[in-house]
Amino acid sequence: MGLGGGIGLILNRNPVRSALCLILNFFSIAGLYLTLQAEFLAAIQILVYAGAIMVLFLFVIMLLNLSKEPKRKPLDPSRILAFGLGIAFAVEMVIIFNVALAGQDPGFVTAEFDYNSVESIGEIMMTKYIFPFEMISVVLISALVGAIVVAKKFNYENKN
Repeated sequence: MGLGGGIGLILNRNPVRSALCLILNFFSIAGLYLTLQAEFLAAIQILVYAGAIMVLFLFVIMLLNLSKEPKRKPLDPSRILAFGLGIAFAVEMVIIFNVALAGQDPGFVTAEFDYNSVESIGEIMMTKYIFPFEMISVVLISALVGAIVVAKKFNYENKN
């Protein structure tokens, strides 16, 4: 289900349908959290991401009033760059999975952490990660303000 939502997200031309596929993907991630017996993270995944963040995304999509994109040339430089970045990302993922499957320590997990209890998540969020936690809210608000500024069309010539 998650793979289908991800493929639908990438292949849909309609941004609203892509956002709905992303909601499907968020629900499948919550299901994965449930299989890992992390009920709190599954509930937060649904409430925060599938609820609040997707409402924000849909609000911005509706605010921008996107129309159809003009047809691009097949060898557009941005497409070539995107293809190259996609290949680099795929190679990086293969390397990471090979290291993980070989039983080596990938190096990014530094300590044991109990993701299942609300107390341990709250303690680490409000002590070690308080600055990144607060910066996420600043980034989301600035993205919303930026989307509103881009969507709002000012007519400076006729404004006297």
